[in-house]
Amino acid sequence: MDSAVIQTFPLGFPWQTQDPFLFCVYHLDHYPNGNGEMGPDPELLKNRSLGNDFNPSQEWRMYHGQTIPGFPYHPHRGFETVTIVNKGFCDHSDSLGAAGRFGDGDVQWMTAGRGVQHSEMFPLLKDDADNPLELFQIWLNLPKADKFVEPHFKMLWHEDIPMAIEENAQVKVIAGDYRGTQANDPAPNSWAAVPENEVAIWNIHVEGNTEFTLPKASSEVTRTLYFYDGSEIYFGDKKVNPNFGVVLNASQDALIKIGKAKAHFLMLQGKPINEPVAKYGPFVMNTEQEIQQAMEEYRLTQFGGWPWPYPDNVHEKTKGRFALYPDGKLIEKD
Repeated sequence: MDSAVIQTFPLGFPWQTQDPFLFCVYHLDHYPNGNGEMGPDPELLKNRSLGNDFNPSQEWRMYHGQTIPGFPYHPHRGFETVTIVNKGFCDHSDSLGAAGRFGDGDVQWMTAGRGVQHSEMFPLLKDDADNPLELFQIWLNLPKADKFVEPHFKMLWHEDIPMAIEENAQVKVIAGDYRGTQANDPAPNSWAAVPENEVAIWNIHVEGNTEFTLPKASSEVTRTLYFYDGSEIYFGDKKVNPNFGVVLNASQDALIKIGKAKAHFLMLQGKPINEPVAKYGPFVMNTEQEIQQAMEEYRLTQFGGWPWPYPDNVHEKTKGRFALYPDGKLIEKD
């Protein structure tokens, strides 16, 4: 086995992560034609466990949506979400008054900090064709000193995200630095905003029957490579099949031999925060007492309430990609 490989593991739901990351999920849903109201044909929902539709044997899921797939409003505190939508679209609404429709490679970075509510819905915008969705959501922890920062909403449009182009590979640099290709600035209070923490989020695509070298980091960090699509890859004589994760020694370059099919990876890397983690659903703090306080505060304040007409709020069907910021600034992309 290549000495850079520490461990391999199957990818479940959610994916296994290492500090400073808390959680990572991959959604690949082959949604059907829309019904004109941004949901599937109601006839297709008759045998669904609506409100808890996570069955991995299905080609597509409704998650917690009743008529439109997705996640109606829910709270977060104490960490950040990074949502990468490679295919399809996500409609975001939150308690700050921010909103957006993003997809086809866009990324949304949200700092929950002291508390925010948001909804993430997956509108089926096409009525005459399928509506495939490919999405990653990553939870990046906040250190104790930043658990109560003001919430922050940021959109990273796909045309602005740096892409490192090599002879046989493309690396989308969402966070960190890949061989001199530097990502855009993350949210200001993020663990990723400190260069010494070497936080990296890279979506890597490598052609089949080639080799790719993942460059070593310059300090002691955790590094996990998620092989989510392809045929097979090799680290030395160690074969790894798709739908497996690889824990790597970040102090070494990792040479990967790619099998016959194009390989697709997500890589998460960062300096550990090394603080106690107390988690309960959408709350991540340092102690159980802080979790209880978060639950009580949410019960009393709803983290600012919900300014939108529906818990599963979606935007006008004809609207293109856009971001509405809490200060009222509106950016429309198409």
